[in-house]
Amino acid sequence: MTHPTATSHCILTGDRPTGPLHLGHYVGSLRQRVALQQLHPQFVLIADLQGLTDNGSRPEKIASNILEVMADYLAVSIDPLRTTICLQSALPALAELTMLYMNIVTVSRVERNPTVKHEIQQKGFARSLPTGFLVYPISQAADITAFGADLVPVGDDQLPMIEQTNEIVHKMNSLMRAPVLRHCQALLSATGRLPGIDGSAKMSKSLGNTLTLSASEQEIQRAVSAMYTDPSHLRISDPGKIEGNVVFTYLDAFHHDCEKVAEMKAHYQQGGLGDRQCKNELEDCLQTLLAPIRERRQQLSADKETLLGILKQGSEKAHEHTQKTLLAVKRGLGLPVMF
Repeated sequence: MTHPTATSHCILTGDRPTGPLHLGHYVGSLRQRVALQQLHPQFVLIADLQGLTDNGSRPEKIASNILEVMADYLAVSIDPLRTTICLQSALPALAELTMLYMNIVTVSRVERNPTVKHEIQQKGFARSLPTGFLVYPISQAADITAFGADLVPVGDDQLPMIEQTNEIVHKMNSLMRAPVLRHCQALLSATGRLPGIDGSAKMSKSLGNTLTLSASEQEIQRAVSAMYTDPSHLRISDPGKIEGNVVFTYLDAFHHDCEKVAEMKAHYQQGGLGDRQCKNELEDCLQTLLAPIRERRQQLSADKETLLGILKQGSEKAHEHTQKTLLAVKRGLGLPVMF
């Protein structure tokens, strides 16, 4: 990943609190956030309202996972002194901006968003689609613009969201006497999307193919043992394929010694290297990575009061920041500002 050098950048990232975070989050965003907080102002949003867009009948699921996600953040070394961690539902400016933006975005435009189309199909909504889920890209645009973020770390599947945000920025600015909102750009991770441990295209909580950051030693061992490799690699002496081989994808993502992984790939492809040996190497790597995260997380989870205090402090700071943006937008549109 290439980091921008300008000092005026503002970062916004976030997660829906639908369950504990997993290795896909870590490789796709979390470790990037830890690096970025050293360089730029950064806000991390726990998007509980967006979590409700497909969990509206199960609000307890979202509520119970807010502090779980907080513990994950701190356990991977996101520093609340450098990164402002805040709660979406504590920031009314986000909801008001969403409503303003909804009036300039057509239903057909939201329905054309390929990420939304894919997720609607994946979740099997059909005509039972919650309205909030359909328009969540507009809510994301409100989040990004409210914080004045111009760099947004995302996976490549979220690029349509960035495109739609910039369309909204352009339209809103054209309606105001002077531009208020900033355009943004995606900041992609150097590591691509992490597949599920079952070989599926994406590690996803909803698909049940994840390995959480809080996984025990036994859970890590079981997950690695069950990982998809090359089904045609029946004997150790057989040449094996590394394309689509989840074990090697994870070694690329997490192993600290790139040269050793390259040697293993060459050996596997020519024959003579067994799946078990490759999995043992990966398991050692993941055990080393996750053990300290798991230990810190256990300590943090036991202190709910501290977690709530950090979240409240961050939300207060974010509230002040986002309210300024909302007031600037309302004044720019010529709308009355009563408070």
